Amino acid sequence: MKTVRLLALLSLLLATPVSARGAQGAYATDGDCDGRPMTTVRMTPGYCLGLVWQGAGAEGPRMPRGLLALSNGDWLVTDLGNWYPGNGAIWRLSFDPDSAPRWRRLAQGLNMPHTAARGPDGRIYVSEMNRILTMDPDAADPAATVRTVIGDLPDNRLHANRHPLSSFVFDANGDLLVNVGAPSDRCVDARGRARANASGACIDSAATAQVRRHAYLGNGRWAEDSTVFASGLRNSIALVRHPSGTILQGENSVDLTTPDHPYDEINVLRQGGHYGWPYCVDLATPLPGWSAGQARCSQRDRPVALLPPHAAPLDLLYYDGAMFPELRGRLLMSWHGYRRAGGRIVAGETDGEGRPLTDIGGRYAIYPRGALPYPAGAPSLRGKVLTPGWDTVAGRQPRGAPVALAVAADGSIWVTDDRNRAILRIARSDKTP
Repeated sequence: MKTVRLLALLSLLLATPVSARGAQGAYATDGDCDGRPMTTVRMTPGYCLGLVWQGAGAEGPRMPRGLLALSNGDWLVTDLGNWYPGNGAIWRLSFDPDSAPRWRRLAQGLNMPHTAARGPDGRIYVSEMNRILTMDPDAADPAATVRTVIGDLPDNRLHANRHPLSSFVFDANGDLLVNVGAPSDRCVDARGRARANASGACIDSAATAQVRRHAYLGNGRWAEDSTVFASGLRNSIALVRHPSGTILQGENSVDLTTPDHPYDEINVLRQGGHYGWPYCVDLATPLPGWSAGQARCSQRDRPVALLPPHAAPLDLLYYDGAMFPELRGRLLMSWHGYRRAGGRIVAGETDGEGRPLTDIGGRYAIYPRGALPYPAGAPSLRGKVLTPGWDTVAGRQPRGAPVALAVAADGSIWVTDDRNRAILRIARSDKTP
């Protein structure tokens, strides 16, 4: 029995993403970044990355993920805790007059909480792995105000499956669009053969790998039953709605061992669209294990832009702040991946409907240095990397693992870093670009 338990524990450790293994290093600071200690991360000219907080003890979140601005400069922070149920929490971050952070835990014992957002009624909503909840952070006892809004979402366990977290975005009419991740990497068996039903469809995709629509009933209530908005989506943690109505999704593509394939994606979601999982990647490439006839890639919705392989986009945000006029309307995204293209925050150019502007071909940067080409003829994101030097520097900084992005009242951009247990702030540098 001890041997079985040891093997099970070893398999969990091997399957656990790097971000779940604890902090990888401390951020050194040198100078001032608009009132915060300035990290040594090399930024695009005119920008700096300040350190708001980095945890080292019991106070504060263990794995900060979601981020939402509250009143009076406070912040709501969701804490994954670790990759096991019941260890998550929701915290309130406040500051003393000298800017020293103060933490208050509002709720605990949660199931991998992630996204935090305000709803059409002004209330605050948070996603756990298997439900959407609401709470009042200003109440005397916030934990007592926790109420389930949508329950019984799939209880995807990470180590049995691959995508346990829930995320959501509100549509223009108040409907909740909720992601349900794929329960396997690419729906193949141990021999690499397609796990298909009699009609040739992936047997894992019947009620997963999709974004669901829950109709808004008014007054903080949504229908428990849902309809499928879009499918063929392996992991839709990154969702955003543009004021024009455009819905974008950042796709974390499958985990092939090759560092340069497959490419991650930005998709424009439409009602009834199918975006390829697990049959197709890139523009029209059948995944190993699926024949061209099974994949039918020409019948899938193609991505509007390719992202670097394993970039792992975890958040999308349209910037609307005052601090960086040059970024207004741009699509900010966090690339959380621990491989050579990850650890970046990118600002992509968009059109009037929030759709990414693209170039054909192009190149993407990799750590520690260099750049690689996108496939010939493929649409690549047009924009700039705000954090070109967020790689590991011994004794000075860890590789960044950005998760959530949020714009503060002053227009600065706040970022959670779950792997390094930190909250950071992008501000205007006092150095002339």
